[in-house]
Amino acid sequence: MADQPQTMPAVVNRAGGPVDNPDSLVDALVPAPAAPTGRDLLVEVRAVSVNPVDVKVRASGNRAQKDRILGWDASGVVLAAGPETNLFRVGDEVYYAGSLDRPGSDAARQLVDERIVGSKPTSLSHVEAAALPLTGITAWEALFDKLRLTTESTGTLLVLGAAGGVGSILIQLTKVLTGVKVIATASRPESRAWAEQLGADVVVDHSDPDLAQRILDAAPGGVDYVFSAHSRGRIPLFTQVLRPFGQIVAIDDERDLDFYALKDKSISWHWEFMFTRPRHSWDLTAQHDGLDRIAELVDDGRIRTTLTRTLAPLDATRLREAHRIVEAGHMIGKVVVAADE
Repeated sequence: MADQPQTMPAVVNRAGGPVDNPDSLVDALVPAPAAPTGRDLLVEVRAVSVNPVDVKVRASGNRAQKDRILGWDASGVVLAAGPETNLFRVGDEVYYAGSLDRPGSDAARQLVDERIVGSKPTSLSHVEAAALPLTGITAWEALFDKLRLTTESTGTLLVLGAAGGVGSILIQLTKVLTGVKVIATASRPESRAWAEQLGADVVVDHSDPDLAQRILDAAPGGVDYVFSAHSRGRIPLFTQVLRPFGQIVAIDDERDLDFYALKDKSISWHWEFMFTRPRHSWDLTAQHDGLDRIAELVDDGRIRTTLTRTLAPLDATRLREAHRIVEAGHMIGKVVVAADE
């Protein structure tokens, strides 16, 4: 690439702690990525989304005390491709969630392994597409790798935190690709309306003191599956509402859980962590395939973007605002930061 720049604009994280710390997110000029090697793509980033993982990593102590580029959702255009690539070419529009172990997407350009990249839905803008990769992969792996649902699957799935980023895509995938009934939890009127729009069969208020009974009213024999983004204090609920041999898949970081309480009903617990594949180089192409399948579903009009708020341009001020929104814990759908206004 003859026009490869030596530096590029990026937003870097210099210190952990609160988002209002001036060093938490800083505009900077950083060395531009080198020409891609192996199966890497060099992508011009057009839009990024902010997820809870961005917030957690930003707030954590920066032990190396080096500028680090966050960002684990992006949509953009391939500028160059490594010599071993075979899935994409220069000029292709792509979307992806990246890896925890490499510089992130909060920059003008990024290197990413093509095996965890999907073709951007042609019917979506880069802003609309950037809302989908991380949550889409998480939902896909939770439903089809962990719970092993198929088009023939029936029963009932309880989705906790249904209006959030993962819940918003997981409801849609469940309804279009399986025969499973969805009971979603949401408390605010706008959250309930959002879950219903996405296809939830029943929406219950997770702040209801009689939540277990509300769930059992909708699934008298107990639910078959639970998706949990908020597991703290929920084990007693799970033991009440899950049928024997039911299954739970969780994505949160709660450590102190009484798993033994699940034994009486032989309830299975699965962890879903979408960075497992890139971190351990395990069956990487499965994420490419999942993202391509999600793109097909979008372009066929069967599912929709979960974008609900857009900020621009891609700088420290807008990213700080997006982090605040996500950190508040009341986000419906996804917030995206566009590279250009």
